[in-house]
Amino acid sequence: MKEEYDFSKGERGKFYHPDAEFNLPVYLDPDIAEFMRKLAIENDADVEKIVNDWLRKNMEEMQAVPV
Repeated sequence: MKEEYDFSKGERGKFYHPDAEFNLPVYLDPDIAEFMRKLAIENDADVEKIVNDWLRKNMEEMQAVPV
């Protein structure tokens, strides 16, 4: 690392985008990932769509149950 860096020609906020979204990666266990891949192939769909649909359905069911 340098002792000193020259930021005199830097531009503040050059890469800042207030509407940018950050998608967190979700890592599935190998058996779950394989199951989802097979299901996606059978339904001619993307794994992301299968997982999102499944999670959305479960969210609805969980919200319907009083805590």
